[in-house]
Amino acid sequence: MGTTAPGEASTGGRGRTAPLRIANCSGYYGDRLAAAREMVEGGPIDVLTGDYLAELTMLLLWKARQRDPDGGYAVSFLAQMRDVLGTCLERGIKVVVNAGGLNPAGLAAKLRELAAAAGLRPSVAHVEGDDLLGRLPELQSRGHEFAHLATGRPLASAGVEPVTANAYLGGWGITQALRSGADVVVCGRVTDASLVVGPAAWAFDWAADDWDALAGAVTAGHIIECGTQATGGNYSFFTEIPDPVHPGFPIAEVHPDGSSVITKHPGTGGAVTVGTVTAQLLYETGHPAYLNADVVARFDTVRLTQQGTDRVAVGPVTGEPAPDTLKVCVNHVGGHRNSAVFVLTGLDLDAKADFAEAALRDATGGPAAFAGYDLRREHGHEVDRLTLTVKDPDPGKVGRGFFSAVAGTTLAGYPGLYLEHATARPTEYGVYWPALIPAREVRAVTVLADGTRLPVPAAPLRGDPSGGRTDEGTPGTPGGVSAGRVSPGLRPDAVPPPPSPVAGPQRPERAEPYGGRPGAAHGRTVRLPLGTLIGARSGDKGGDANVGLWARDDDAYAWLRAYLDVPRLRALLPEAARLPVSRYELPHLRALNFVVHDLLGDGVAASTRADPQAKALGERLRGRLADIPERLVEPPRPPRARPGA
Repeated sequence: MGTTAPGEASTGGRGRTAPLRIANCSGYYGDRLAAAREMVEGGPIDVLTGDYLAELTMLLLWKARQRDPDGGYAVSFLAQMRDVLGTCLERGIKVVVNAGGLNPAGLAAKLRELAAAAGLRPSVAHVEGDDLLGRLPELQSRGHEFAHLATGRPLASAGVEPVTANAYLGGWGITQALRSGADVVVCGRVTDASLVVGPAAWAFDWAADDWDALAGAVTAGHIIECGTQATGGNYSFFTEIPDPVHPGFPIAEVHPDGSSVITKHPGTGGAVTVGTVTAQLLYETGHPAYLNADVVARFDTVRLTQQGTDRVAVGPVTGEPAPDTLKVCVNHVGGHRNSAVFVLTGLDLDAKADFAEAALRDATGGPAAFAGYDLRREHGHEVDRLTLTVKDPDPGKVGRGFFSAVAGTTLAGYPGLYLEHATARPTEYGVYWPALIPAREVRAVTVLADGTRLPVPAAPLRGDPSGGRTDEGTPGTPGGVSAGRVSPGLRPDAVPPPPSPVAGPQRPERAEPYGGRPGAAHGRTVRLPLGTLIGARSGDKGGDANVGLWARDDDAYAWLRAYLDVPRLRALLPEAARLPVSRYELPHLRALNFVVHDLLGDGVAASTRADPQAKALGERLRGRLADIPERLVEPPRPPRARPGA
């Protein structure tokens, strides 16, 4: 059964004192289908949430809608609801998801059909107003340029035709739906954390300016939004988890003041520790002032405490007024692409790579023949791989034409040449265009089951001194170190704002030597992989990549803080050597966060990198050698005696 008294979960209110148990059952479109059933049947919860959207997902849903005009939503959500909707209604468990994608009204209608066929009658509401595609001409005519956040280029000057344009809404539309009696709330593009903010604001009857409480809910939402990444998935120290296979999905027990406890159902795999929560808290973030549509959450005020097995307390968290802009995710079709992968093995690998490059330029016409031409070499233990990716508006040029040119080199190439991948079929790719829109221009609406349309009240706003990016969109950089880059989100001709409470602690590009002052004794050091001591998690945000690193005790953090500055990061990650890098400190988490700007180009859909989402970047950094103080490294344990020895 649910964890609240009958009626309490349907009305919310300031009289509620029990924590609200908010479970996650999806971290992306394609996550474990059984998770919804596992969360509903595995123990008490009050709200079931699911996050299905990313920048790439919006493009995929657009393609799906070209095939089926009534689609454009995450169909896997319907499969999950077939398993659990009846139980959720019986137990009073609310369901809040962003599975609506480009068509929340269509998904809400489809869910009602599914429910009716099963003899169920849920109240299904949806939130809309995020879709700005049809409004772009009108908004542009009134001076809203939708300038690219990284380049400052106005959208109209790019000569492209957007296929999606969605603003990141906040949680108040969800709150309004729940206050009106909805059992299920289907959203389109709301911020990921809004799936927790909305139900928490409803349950505890928060006001729009309860900044600290809202910031706490944003923090909890960010932690559980990616599902099992909070419970041991993608975790640097996974070998320390006794049962890492099939981890349970996370639950946030949100309290009336916005603080929370992150946990999971008993008896499930994985673990919830300060480490697993820290890793997810750092994931896909930038400035410690984490901008959301409803509040700015100060992640540099977050404290984590292990309360017991699989229970981590979070907060309280300091919140500041919401920014006056919302991020807009625009996607447009970039053209067509194709790749061929050559394997290099044996002797003379450098000479073989040079031979292959020259042969490919001769056969294909080289960079001048395509809109994009990218040749990358990946070094391996046994073999190297050489990948050529070409892009062009003409699918024939990068399809059959490219394939024929590549195939024609194989018998005349270097010794031992074989192709690991080559095809005559090109693929269409999209380009991500992040922009801003004043929040007052976005008209969010809650649509109830009977068709009643309720405008969502606007949140109290303040000017945004950190550049204006919202949610996962890497906020601006005042107060942090940004090497070679104007604060993101500011127009090129804008004057950077003066220091404000949003600004984080200042650090020079080159930190003082370990020991805290020039000339201080380092002590003996050993050259070991950085990951011997330090955890990391990395990810993509548009064309940028973030790498969060954390230490597990104060002394190790003091070393990390002094040792790893921007120049040293660039030395350890050569691909970042010529790119702008921002560095931020989160001392309460014993963490540093780096943002490598422009590493991923035009985003995951257009990137030619082998790791287009930078998922492995943190682990690669952990594998680099560092000079670690000997006293920080645990002495090796003596080998266990063999039986009978």
